[in-house]
Amino acid sequence: MERSRLILAGLLQLLAVLYAVWFYGDRQYTLALLVFALPPILLMIGVMARRRTAAFWAGVFALFWFSHAVMVAWADPVKAPFAWAGIVLSVGIVLATSWPAFAKRFGSRE
Repeated sequence: MERSRLILAGLLQLLAVLYAVWFYGDRQYTLALLVFALPPILLMIGVMARRRTAAFWAGVFALFWFSHAVMVAWADPVKAPFAWAGIVLSVGIVLATSWPAFAKRFGSRE
């Protein structure tokens, strides 16, 4: 379970960095950071502090991040590379949050 927690924290950190780079130069950059980059950072802190609900909420938020990235990838070819990176990171976050349950259910220790 320790490894999946570290992977989850790393993916959340990468997602926050992705959003910071993605919206760099935007007129509403500060607002974009508050809306998109701050939640993964706060969840990463919660995961590293071993808060029980942080991983759950990371998985829930990842569904929203995934949906947003799919919408952008479909609608804006210029921003599509950022969106595809967001899709990959969102799926990774969902898998990282689910991994301990998969391991427990199927008898693996990671």
